[in-house]
Amino acid sequence: TPKDVIQFRFKRSIYAWPIGIPFGPSFDAPGLNYPGHARILAPQIGYQRFWWKGVYTSVYALNAFEKYMDENNKKIGNGYTLYLDFYLGYQFNFFKGRFFFEPAIGISYWPVRTNVPETFKAVEQKWNNYFIQPGLDFGFRF
Repeated sequence: TPKDVIQFRFKRSIYAWPIGIPFGPSFDAPGLNYPGHARILAPQIGYQRFWWKGVYTSVYALNAFEKYMDENNKKIGNGYTLYLDFYLGYQFNFFKGRFFFEPAIGISYWPVRTNVPETFKAVEQKWNNYFIQPGLDFGFRF
């Protein structure tokens, strides 16, 4: 229907610090990163519902298959993380609805995280398993 959107995305990412570090003095501070990094390959499925004019909510499930690397770029393990993202936003349309952008506020939460190396666990234990973040999507309708 015009009010419902199903989305499929595929993401690839590399990160070297706990994702739960909040914005502020600790964010990107020296000494808070992992002893190495993680690489993810992740299919994501999402549902978006428009409620009134351009106001929408959306939920996404990202299935991250992770490869953990040490400081020498040597593989130390494989893991899995389920990320759930929730957004509240507004869609602005331009050029008769052909182009749009969607600013939003969201929260990412990861309830399932398996096979994390002990050296990575030691770094991320002091941080939350959620992150509040801004969002911005833009697109073109065919």
